[in-house]
Amino acid sequence: MLQLDLRYLGKEIDFASYAEKVAEINKAIDEKTGAGNDFLGWADYPETYDKEEFARIQKDAEYVRKNFDVLVVCGIGGSYLGARAAIEALNGLFPAGKPEIIFFGQTFSSSYTKQVLDYLEGKKFAINVISKSGTTTETAVAFRLLRDKLVEKVGLEEASKAIFATTDKAKGALLGLAKKYGYARYVLPDDVGGRYSVFTAVGLFPMAVAGIDIKAFMEGAAKARLAYKNPKVLENDAYKYAIVRHEMWKKEKKAAEMFVTYDPKFVQLGEWWKQLFGESEGKGHTGLLPDSATFSTDLHSLGQFVQDGSPVLFETILKVKEEPAKVVIPHDEDNLDGLNYLEGKDLSFVTEKAMEGTLAAHSHTGGVPNLVIALDRLDAEGLGYLMYFYMRTCAMSAYLNGVNPFDQPGVEIYKKNMFHLLGKPGY
Repeated sequence: MLQLDLRYLGKEIDFASYAEKVAEINKAIDEKTGAGNDFLGWADYPETYDKEEFARIQKDAEYVRKNFDVLVVCGIGGSYLGARAAIEALNGLFPAGKPEIIFFGQTFSSSYTKQVLDYLEGKKFAINVISKSGTTTETAVAFRLLRDKLVEKVGLEEASKAIFATTDKAKGALLGLAKKYGYARYVLPDDVGGRYSVFTAVGLFPMAVAGIDIKAFMEGAAKARLAYKNPKVLENDAYKYAIVRHEMWKKEKKAAEMFVTYDPKFVQLGEWWKQLFGESEGKGHTGLLPDSATFSTDLHSLGQFVQDGSPVLFETILKVKEEPAKVVIPHDEDNLDGLNYLEGKDLSFVTEKAMEGTLAAHSHTGGVPNLVIALDRLDAEGLGYLMYFYMRTCAMSAYLNGVNPFDQPGVEIYKKNMFHLLGKPGY
């Protein structure tokens, strides 16, 4: 379902020399003995997930689909990036039908917040609020505003039927609210961190409301789990990718990895990928800066730097082999634009040639290391497979760098500073 193409990397890597270390780390992941082991629940979650909750998610999602114009997903970081990435990757940027999915609670921007609240005027909307604690500031502020608007619109009793909370199973402010007002609720497991949570209710409920086959999504993840828990490095593309990343940082002295796609519907997948690797690896002044670009669009802005600028980065290309959309370039009698040489050709063919030409220019001419991750098809199963592949890669990559993949101490420092400046009691 997925292949790793290293032909454009520009160097040979001795994967076999990592065999012992990789097997050791793989065992620590499987047996949950490594640093941050209390957050390794994601590794087996595609098999161990709560089937009863999964059925409730499907039932509740169908209720929302039938009764509401809009679902507002209220969360930040891992509490929304995975769902948004999956929904846009599978449904595109202009999906047909309802309900519309809007993301909220991921910013303090007053203009964005007011625009969303104004947009919801006249719309029948439901809310999926996602927070383990219920006190994440951006999300809590947004949810208070949304909740007040909904209660004012339909009353407290009806509002309670339109709010779905994904939170801690035993504690926290959001759990207290959910119990007090009778919101439907799902669990964000104790042993799964936000950026690894797309296979939990955090990702599954919004995806199901968006009409995505979450059963197939989980089946894809389960297949990837079996493929990438293999301790034999020469048979494991996730671990090979992790080793490439480690060598690019440690031996080639690269500072950044550019995640490149060729379709705007993957922009949010890039945002999810950046959080996954950035928060997992960026500790102790180590790790690669995760960046992203959409070609051919960004070739007209970043292409010159990538090709001919400071040699600080390498590129990882996501290529989807099967392109379902067919758009054929027509004949034009006048041919003033000179495009008749392309008449009858599908845009996917043009994209493929743009990719091949860019790979040659960047790797062969520019000397920029490139690797290609080729996915056979992009459907719910394929995306579940791909996202698990990235998670397993990320855990191995961080452990190879000697850091805990599952904490984020730097994030906590900015929060403390912000709370102090805002005058929050105790700070």
